[in-house]
Amino acid sequence: MTKAEIVNEVAKATGLEKIAVQNVVESFMESVKDSLEKGNNVYLRGFGSFVVKQRAQKTARNISKNQTITIAAHKIPAFKPAKVFVDQVKKLK
Repeated sequence: MTKAEIVNEVAKATGLEKIAVQNVVESFMESVKDSLEKGNNVYLRGFGSFVVKQRAQKTARNISKNQTITIAAHKIPAFKPAKVFVDQVKKLK
C-alpha cells in the first residue's frame, strides 16, 4: 500500500478532503522522523514502536576489491510491531 492509497482510504473512512488527510499523514511521518532523529522512540499502543537501534562496529569484506573494511558503529531506525498486531497478521491465511 502506498502513501497515496493510505490517504484515499483515510479520506473515505473519515469523509475528510484528501488534501487535509495528506497533510496529516505527512505531518505524522515528519513527527516520527524528527523524534527518531533526536534519539527518541515513538510508541503507538496496539500498532507498534518506531525505535532507534544501535549497531556495533563490524568487519566486512569488499569482494570486488578483495579488501577488508570496517563499518563504524551506527544507529538505524527500526519498527517493532505490537503483539496484538502480530497476532492479527498471523491469523491471515
